[in-house]
Amino acid sequence: MADDPLAAVLAIDGGNSKTDVALVAADGTVLATLRGPGANHEEHGVDMAVRILDRLVQAVAEDAGVTSETIARHTSACLAGADLPEEEAQLTGELRRRGWSPTAVAVNDTFAVLRTGLSGASRASGASGASGASGASGAANAGVAVTCGAGINCVAVAPDGRIWRYLALGTLTGDWGGGRGLSKHVMWHAIRAEDGRGPATALAPAVAAHFGVPTVTDVAIAVHKGKLGDDDLLRLTSVLFTVAAAGDPVARDLVERQAEEICVMAVTAMRRLGLPAAGTPVVLGGGLLEARDKLLTTAVEERLATAAPGVLPRVVDIPPIAGAALLGLDYLGADADAARRLRQCYLTPGSLGASTSPAGA
Repeated sequence: MADDPLAAVLAIDGGNSKTDVALVAADGTVLATLRGPGANHEEHGVDMAVRILDRLVQAVAEDAGVTSETIARHTSACLAGADLPEEEAQLTGELRRRGWSPTAVAVNDTFAVLRTGLSGASRASGASGASGASGASGAANAGVAVTCGAGINCVAVAPDGRIWRYLALGTLTGDWGGGRGLSKHVMWHAIRAEDGRGPATALAPAVAAHFGVPTVTDVAIAVHKGKLGDDDLLRLTSVLFTVAAAGDPVARDLVERQAEEICVMAVTAMRRLGLPAAGTPVVLGGGLLEARDKLLTTAVEERLATAAPGVLPRVVDIPPIAGAALLGLDYLGADADAARRLRQCYLTPGSLGASTSPAGA
């Protein structure tokens, strides 16, 4: 790969509220990075989502000094909302039609979280990344990942490439928690404590204080009138962690329940693939887990140790965009040195020089 052009991988981590894009050289050096608005096809539609991505891709190519129409050898996109294999296939087709690179693979963003927590590098070469339904399979990428951010999801990959995944469509498909779910439970308990239907909890005054209003009722009315939205309520997870850390039993029960759900998803996925407990990595990502709240992290680790003795839980230390880039390097058959170099770029503060796209990009 020493004779590759400037950019080997165009990496994309597309979320609900933000999108990260990076260009990576064949040796793992990050050439340019950029953050822009969310590009979830469920919210914007596929055509508009790809247009948003195109503007970001063109901007990051300009930052990297890439002037050719073909920007990279391969595009590796990990996208929120790509919950079904057919959605991944559709999005992969759209990315290939854009012509940013000769090859492209789109997968659910939880695969990026999994790859960030694994130290291996693919030993295969050429188009090896195309194996498996998701393009994110193989022995190097075997393990389990649970992402718990605004929502919650889990994927598992076996050494032989078999994949287990959940529909992850919220309550409809059996999911519990994540930031959106927890914030609703915080409000539920807080207002019931305030009006007397439920047990007393410090969540009630804490929620009101967080929004600078006298009561939780005022918060609920502000939501009803559209003065507060889902993004505002998401911030209640930090209130939950603070109140739980102070010993409030209602708040602690919510954190413990979230830990139980994370463990159940991971262990069930392992069992469905027949993965042994001993030595299997369980990668923990997403905003709630990456916050490293002591109560939540400890509860998850304790439950995993009981349900699957010998598993190797680890909270990611590099962002999901790095996982997307690593999957791209795997696809191209990059060696371990390239993967290590890329990781180091993201572990070294100030080494990336990331930029933010203009508003409305």
